[in-house]
Amino acid sequence: MKGHIHILGICGTFMGGIALLARELGYRVTGSDASVYPPMSTQLQAAGIDLMEGYLPEHLQPRPDCVVVGNAMTRGNPLVEFLLNSGLPYTSGPQWLAEHVLQGKWVLAVSGTHGKTTTSSMLAWILEHAGMAPGFLIGGVPGNFGVSARGGDSDFFVVEADEYDTAFFDKRSKFVHYRPRTLAINNLEFDHADIFTDLAAIQRQFHHLVRCVPGEGLIVHRHGVPAIDDTLAMGCWTPCAAFGIGEDCTADWRAQLLAEDGSAFRVLPQEGESLEVHWPHCGLHNVENALTALAAARHVGVAPRLSAAALAAFRGVKRRLELLGNPGGVALYDDFAHHPTAIATTLQGLRARAGGGRVIALVEPRSNTMRMGEHRGQLTAATASADRIYWFQPAGMNWSLDAVVADSPVPASVAHDIDELVLQVAGDVRPGDQVVIMSNGGFGGIHQKLLGKLQEAPPP
Repeated sequence: MKGHIHILGICGTFMGGIALLARELGYRVTGSDASVYPPMSTQLQAAGIDLMEGYLPEHLQPRPDCVVVGNAMTRGNPLVEFLLNSGLPYTSGPQWLAEHVLQGKWVLAVSGTHGKTTTSSMLAWILEHAGMAPGFLIGGVPGNFGVSARGGDSDFFVVEADEYDTAFFDKRSKFVHYRPRTLAINNLEFDHADIFTDLAAIQRQFHHLVRCVPGEGLIVHRHGVPAIDDTLAMGCWTPCAAFGIGEDCTADWRAQLLAEDGSAFRVLPQEGESLEVHWPHCGLHNVENALTALAAARHVGVAPRLSAAALAAFRGVKRRLELLGNPGGVALYDDFAHHPTAIATTLQGLRARAGGGRVIALVEPRSNTMRMGEHRGQLTAATASADRIYWFQPAGMNWSLDAVVADSPVPASVAHDIDELVLQVAGDVRPGDQVVIMSNGGFGGIHQKLLGKLQEAPPP
């Protein structure tokens, strides 16, 4: 056993991934979290990791060799205060990852406001399909792997590169610790209003990341995004490859839709012959995610045709337009989208494959940025592709959704009670409808409640 580390905030997807990697490396791993629940808790317990509920000073007895602190931990937390007073060695999750896992690796980092988890999962699966046995740390559970992190058996490591801050004692973005050789920037918009004052503040962090990519590396980025172009214009010392969609697109990597919903498309790679991808996924955003993964995989030697074959077998990611069931002919999806752009692209993809059925969205504006009202002016346009919108007003949100409903171009309403919302939706849906639940949290357990209600009483 290499030693004992204790992780604060262990049940978050990132910190849970750190725990799995540490256990794989031979450390004794324990951890504390305010809420210890599946699926992360079962994944960790299966790996032999001891979990403790709450943040009690006795969790650090006997004394671990090091404490890894999650970025949800704040001053005033009793365990944080005990840690600081005790003089125990401590570090952040990203710093621990950089020092103990990423050293000597070819790091492929996927960054951007949206699509990081899905694109990282695609990229890791492409490398796996190509026989490269990559390690990875992803903020979700890829269907092809069933775990959010593993060490791998090669020099390649795929990491979801988040711009959120590192820890209470390190306010740099997480991704500056990773030092990638291959960097993907899917997109770049304003988000995380709780820590960033404006888009320029986010761009500065992305430029710090750009500064770390070697001259023999590669930066893959979306074509024609001013925020990305301006960031690269601050200084870039690395070759770049842009991707985009459309007949008239002039990007290095291009896609042409063969199906309106994005379930089939032609890829024109930077070099070589065109190829086609046919897969069960939808939406322009997923076509862009695929282009990102194709270009990044090519940088480490995977031929585009091999990557296309891997994409055809890509099983998606839990909570990324995940089909929960089809009770009574109603397709019920769970989706993590919580930014207006992600909401819009997901609904557009569903609309393109809807046929004669309706697209119905249940949306909980739960993220810190949403709760602060930063995106309220974009919400009506973001949901215009749906036929019906049910908004849920979370407790503690300091602005009302009533104005969003009043301006909605489609029928919309606001709910304040989960059980009442389940009854409303169950009474509204009919066979052929596509219902998508959109939240970056648990949404009061509505997923299983609605699924159970529709199974119990299918629509006529």
